[in-house]
Amino acid sequence: MFQNEIRPWRNIQRRKSRKIYVGDVPVGGGSDITVQTMTNTSTVDVKATVEQIHRCTEAGADIVRVSVPDEASSKAFAEIVKNVKVPLVADIHFHYKRALEAADAGAACLRINPGNIGSNERVKEVVKAAKNNSCSIRIGVNAGSLERHLLEKYREPCPEAMIESGLNNIRLLKDLDFFNYKISCKASDVFLAIAAYKGLAEQTDAPIHLGITEAGSFLPGTIKSALGLGSLLLEGIGDTLRISLADEPEKEVKVGFEILKALGLRTRGVNIIACPSCARQGFDVIETVKVLEDRLAHINTPINLSIIGCVVNGPGEALMTDVGYTGGGKGSGMVYVAGQTTEKISNEQMVDHIVELVSARAEAISNENN
Repeated sequence: MFQNEIRPWRNIQRRKSRKIYVGDVPVGGGSDITVQTMTNTSTVDVKATVEQIHRCTEAGADIVRVSVPDEASSKAFAEIVKNVKVPLVADIHFHYKRALEAADAGAACLRINPGNIGSNERVKEVVKAAKNNSCSIRIGVNAGSLERHLLEKYREPCPEAMIESGLNNIRLLKDLDFFNYKISCKASDVFLAIAAYKGLAEQTDAPIHLGITEAGSFLPGTIKSALGLGSLLLEGIGDTLRISLADEPEKEVKVGFEILKALGLRTRGVNIIACPSCARQGFDVIETVKVLEDRLAHINTPINLSIIGCVVNGPGEALMTDVGYTGGGKGSGMVYVAGQTTEKISNEQMVDHIVELVSARAEAISNENN
């Protein structure tokens, strides 16, 4: 009845795609939708970059991308790889030698746009390096950097231009007998990105990396990403994703998981169902939720927790969550476990008691899975 029950009216039929590996992380082929982010430190600052990657993995990042724009960054990238466990994607733009260096340095994936790398011979060298190092490739199509001949043909970035760019780049890799690739076709415009992704998904079985690029600061970027990625994910499109925010990369990871969590596609950590509060609330719901989010942030086990201020909707919500608390007035409320009332406690005791119950439930689930 609770966390993992599959209900027919909320079952998303995912698009069938090939499975590839980014390091030891599977992408596509029905695997969990992975959450990625990208460092924003200077790559040559190895210490700062490694520390940021560690924060991202603590937040749950499955894959982390690192920019490799120059030779100094290539050398630093080799050191970074040695100091982290998460698979790293080397972000390459124009200079094919950076891709060769990154592959040799231990990159799990190369993010390139083959059309921007240069001649077919240079693309061939990159593919050879990827093969020699068991390295995957992400074809990164972006509305802001489409090939000149496509802009001349279509006069502006449009879904057709982005799809054609993607298919042309896929053809380049296929001609070189390389199939260990995934593809993205990002745009900052939500409608443009959705249309491009839908069109591309119909014409390739490659794993698809989702993203609304340059989405903006935390709030507007989260909303744009949720709308764009959410609509695609609901149609089964998407095997891995990155939320592009003008904020810390750890926040990108958290937003990515929240989107997947809301759609029942992947769960991680405590999902707090809380009312917006009103004059009926029997305790300070908003402050309580903030405290609980902080104190339960270390828990990775998927658990549903309801924190409702009054008895109008509280008991009904508690029936569908692992742990719940409903305010009842006069400084106390009712505790629920697995939909059943267990005890009445004071609001002052509530936070500590809820933390104990959720922690115990997480440990029990972990033991069951092990």
